[in-house]
Amino acid sequence: MTLIVIGGATATGKSELAIAVAKRIGGEIINADSMQLYKGMDIGTAKLSLAERQGISHHLLDLVDVSTDVNVAWYQEQARSKIDELLARGIPAVVVGGTGFYIKAILDDLNFPDTDPAVREKITLQAEKIGNDALHQRLAILDPAAAAAIPKENVRRVIRALEVIEITGKPFTANLPRVDSTRYPAALQFGLSMDREKLDVRVDARVDQMFALGLVDEVDTLIGQGLLEGKTARAALGYSQVVAMRAGEISLEEAISQTKLATRQYIRRQETWFRRDERITWLDEASDRLAIIEKAILTT
Repeated sequence: MTLIVIGGATATGKSELAIAVAKRIGGEIINADSMQLYKGMDIGTAKLSLAERQGISHHLLDLVDVSTDVNVAWYQEQARSKIDELLARGIPAVVVGGTGFYIKAILDDLNFPDTDPAVREKITLQAEKIGNDALHQRLAILDPAAAAAIPKENVRRVIRALEVIEITGKPFTANLPRVDSTRYPAALQFGLSMDREKLDVRVDARVDQMFALGLVDEVDTLIGQGLLEGKTARAALGYSQVVAMRAGEISLEEAISQTKLATRQYIRRQETWFRRDERITWLDEASDRLAIIEKAILTT
């Protein structure tokens, strides 16, 4: 059984490394980016084109419409089913993405408390009354780890975390398992790191390129397909800023600068999340990442 997991912050080179690994070991790739699940969200999520995938099969891309809200329990079922199918056929699976909670849902036996419509409605009304920033600050007080992992722009997930806290009386992250409850104990986990200043430069360049490639047009198209109806998709980095621009709340220049800032802030949260998992072997930009992963595979 070969299951490789490549995680880490945005713009650290995860997708390219995953393809190199998959080509070397004859594997297929499982997406662990929560926004690449959505059809049509291509430019703003840096989704690889078919040509860029270099003939490697990619799974869990373009599964749902932007008007649909998906959750981690649904993703867990989809991802595990595909991984188990590949491994049963003797095909190595390479999981890659920056959504740490989704990766943990694949590997570990998380508990997902039932929803309570009354509690959900109460918190939703509070969000409308006090605003997203204040709601996220409340989460930071009750569960700092959850607040670090969930961006304030993703109001749906903030509300869900607060709902779980109220229902269970425990922090949202109390549902995260011990290491010994892992579903795939032989999985090899790797995290990609990069110098902070260099990463910030890469983020700025990536955002500029996304807008140059037509992110605004992409969002316009998705609005016609129900983007404004989907709380999850419309909260995505870049997309939420363009939606605000189209609503006349900010200018194009402000949308670009706010996307850069929000992405850098998100990267900090990603780093905080991934660094909590001691099973991850970290690979910096100066290392021969592919060689290290190959060696780890051969020695296990």
